[in-house]
Amino acid sequence: SDKTGTLTTNEMCVVKLAMPVAAGSSMKSWNVEGHNYTPVGRVSGLSINWTQSLALQFLAKIGCMCNESRLLIDDEEKFIRNGEPTEAAIRVLVEKLGCPDEAVNQRCLQKEKRSKDDAMAFSNYWMKGMQKRAVLEFSRDRKSMSVLWHDSSSGSNVLFAKGAPEMLVKRCTKIMMPDGSVEDLTDQWRAQIENELDQMAQSALRTMGMAVKSSDLGDLQSYDGSHDHQGHHILAEPSNFIEVEQEMTFVGMVGILDPPRPECKPAIEACRVAGISVIMITGDNKTTAEAISQKLGILAPAGSHSENSFTGQEFEALSDDRKVEVLRKIMERRDVEGAVFSRTEPKHKQLIVKILKSLDEIAAMTGDGVNDAPALKQADIGIAMGIAGTEVAKEASDMVLADDNFTSIVAAVEEGRSIYNNMKAFIRYMISSNVGEVAAIFLTAALGVPEGLTPVQLLWVNLVTDGPPATALGFNPPDLDVMSKAPRRKDDPLISVWSYVRYFVVGAYVGCAVVGIFMYWYIFDVAEDAHSLVSLEQLLTWGSCQDWQGFRVNNVGGISFSSDPCAYFTDGKAKASTLSLTVLVVIEMLNAFNALSEDGSLIQMPPWANPYLIVAATISIGSHFVILYIPALATIFGVVPLTMHDWMLVMAFSFPVILIDEILKFIGRSTAKSINLKDKHA
Repeated sequence: SDKTGTLTTNEMCVVKLAMPVAAGSSMKSWNVEGHNYTPVGRVSGLSINWTQSLALQFLAKIGCMCNESRLLIDDEEKFIRNGEPTEAAIRVLVEKLGCPDEAVNQRCLQKEKRSKDDAMAFSNYWMKGMQKRAVLEFSRDRKSMSVLWHDSSSGSNVLFAKGAPEMLVKRCTKIMMPDGSVEDLTDQWRAQIENELDQMAQSALRTMGMAVKSSDLGDLQSYDGSHDHQGHHILAEPSNFIEVEQEMTFVGMVGILDPPRPECKPAIEACRVAGISVIMITGDNKTTAEAISQKLGILAPAGSHSENSFTGQEFEALSDDRKVEVLRKIMERRDVEGAVFSRTEPKHKQLIVKILKSLDEIAAMTGDGVNDAPALKQADIGIAMGIAGTEVAKEASDMVLADDNFTSIVAAVEEGRSIYNNMKAFIRYMISSNVGEVAAIFLTAALGVPEGLTPVQLLWVNLVTDGPPATALGFNPPDLDVMSKAPRRKDDPLISVWSYVRYFVVGAYVGCAVVGIFMYWYIFDVAEDAHSLVSLEQLLTWGSCQDWQGFRVNNVGGISFSSDPCAYFTDGKAKASTLSLTVLVVIEMLNAFNALSEDGSLIQMPPWANPYLIVAATISIGSHFVILYIPALATIFGVVPLTMHDWMLVMAFSFPVILIDEILKFIGRSTAKSINLKDKHA
């Protein structure tokens, strides 16, 4: 994942300022107050005397002129940025420092409210008499950008530069003292700068160095911006920019805070539990990246990170086998910590994605820039930023984050897993129900008992009573452990062997219950209707009833069997058939509740967790009541009303399906837990 804006708020603010304070080798840093783009907040402990603080003047000029951002005031009189957050944060610092003009200071310095024309009052002050000649755009290889300005007071051009301090200082040969004088940039000075840089980085600050070059610009010293000037050919080729940015004078550096999103740390922990490895990719230096990743919980707060924290160049320098081994180890430790790649370029993203895919991992990559498009396209799931992302990145991606927030990715993973589980719940419900109906028909034929279900009754069950619960299962809430299960592999079957076993065990019980209650009514049920009981042998051989001697039965349901007692197994089966149909309907409603969770008990996820399912089951049972107790419909479907005794019998045959599925769920949970333990110890 990209860091800026996804794992962090992307609302940057300069909180540290570091500059030389005396000749020799002494650097000092100051805390800068404030936390947003409103230019209110002092530099603690810094006393500014503009007539003597010439170095601070140069820093302010660099901050506002080597800067493409703008501060604006909206209709609500709030400061907003237009441009990159990093540059906007530096411009806010310039507006906090003030200027030598007391009138401007009186009007704007440390004022929360300004007129729209004064949004950049101090930047405008420093840019008086300055004319922009050229912009040497930022590039990832030199990690800096600079702007060439013409200073009308001196009649010459000056180059203002900013960039990664560790890269910028390599191209500096001088360092500016507070009074504007310069010294050679000795090894002692470089050590001081590096020490200050490390302290900022350890505080999870993004660092930015500033430098100036006012002489030895060659043909650019008098460049006027025209195409026919001899200096134009230098700027026409970006590869020449690094040569222009040589022998500069180091002025100072700032530490910029990009606060981690508070909601990201629990989201990253959720990823770890879910078996998802989070790899942070950033342009920050290594120390800063590690400090931020530790705050976010990507890296462990203690211990060595030599195996899971690399700069882009360090990783690129590894052999191919070593690169694969590094990423394999990171994946194996996904339940412990993630990894960080700092000072990266777009090609490094592509390389990481390529290796992860070769390890048969599902790689999701986030990005926002044009240069990120190849990696977004290459990843299994390319994720572009909806707010900060370019149109090229959005076009190359598979999904777009509307809020640029990492937690939205985690929420999408949970929702995706839930949708997948709901799809399986629908399949589980439909297959086990249909297997039950088939089993009932098969058992009826195999045992030779009278048919308990007629075609119109089966059609009623499939089209009316099954439909609402099956639809409602699509609204199941996520399983309680949905984010604690390991990700499924892309080649995993939708229906596993264990799932088939469950389908057929439940289906077999449904068939047995439907046929069983039919046979129970004939053989054992002593009810108020005083129907005659028969033996099991008689029920199984009812087809030869005509050969039985002295077979007599009582009249049932207003039907007389005195002339043809064998009709008791055909015309007299209305109550038994109704019981079979009702058991099938009730079992399927209970089976729908079983389908709320694949392995979660109904105690953990009760039926009311999905109110839509309760409504659907009520509709289905209500429909069944309609055909039972409205005489005209009862005649059509060949059913009769049921008494309280009958309903108790129905529940006795139906409820065990809950117990059976609870046992199967327990076995499934236990098996999954043992497999996970084996994987962890492997």
